[in-house]
Amino acid sequence: MKQNEKSSPETRLRRVEGRHNALIKRLRQAFAHAELTDEGDCAIEGVHVVEEAIRSGLRFRTILFRESAQALAARFLPQIGSHVETLLVPERIFDSAVPSESPQGIAALVRLKEFSLDDLFERIELGPIVVIVGLQDPGNLGTILRSAEAFGTAGVILGEGTVSRFNSKVIRASAGSLFRLPVVSGKVAGLDAIVAELRAKQVCLLATSSHKGTPLDQAALTSRLAIFIGGEGAGLPKSVMSQMDETIAVPHSPRVESLNAAVAASIVLYEAARQRRP
Repeated sequence: MKQNEKSSPETRLRRVEGRHNALIKRLRQAFAHAELTDEGDCAIEGVHVVEEAIRSGLRFRTILFRESAQALAARFLPQIGSHVETLLVPERIFDSAVPSESPQGIAALVRLKEFSLDDLFERIELGPIVVIVGLQDPGNLGTILRSAEAFGTAGVILGEGTVSRFNSKVIRASAGSLFRLPVVSGKVAGLDAIVAELRAKQVCLLATSSHKGTPLDQAALTSRLAIFIGGEGAGLPKSVMSQMDETIAVPHSPRVESLNAAVAASIVLYEAARQRRP
């Protein structure tokens, strides 16, 4: 983004006094409900998260600084376009709007990149499509998104019953991967329609399981794949499992009942990347 060379960070900041300010209310609601604002912006907070948003080339609508963290303005505003609204917010108002128990003093409204299912199909030669169904833990989802980017996937489809990707804990755990990785919601179309589309594109459907299936070290993961990952505890619904071409399992000690969903998914994605390596 272009640096603002005509004004200092101090002169760019506009002070907000009331907690009922319309922008503060939008920020608070976006965080509270883990959803986009009516304008289509995503609420983010924290030094590292905002740094990743800048590094990922996201478009900022507003950036807010806690009054006690005003020094951060000198660090961040030169990286933010002059058209972006920049606010200085009193501690009590800032703290009431963000979800963190120990706020770092910076938050923003940003526009995430939009992707479609066709975008994922165009990238499928890069790696598998990851389909997540019924995953409720935001830390797990964020970790899977991070692994999906790290190990080279085509992208991720979020199925029914899965925690919102706009959840602040998902965003934090993804460490910026949510800002760059193609992520598509499959909740509107429904899983049956997604499965039908994958089959029409000649994509092999694989399910992950904790207890049964082809051992991971014997599975072939180099073809056009969609890897389905279920929720904590229950795994994938039977209606989804019945449509799979193969089930793969990550071998582990019998003394451990099952692997964490994010750990198991990361191991499978690593193995798929290893097999694809020249």
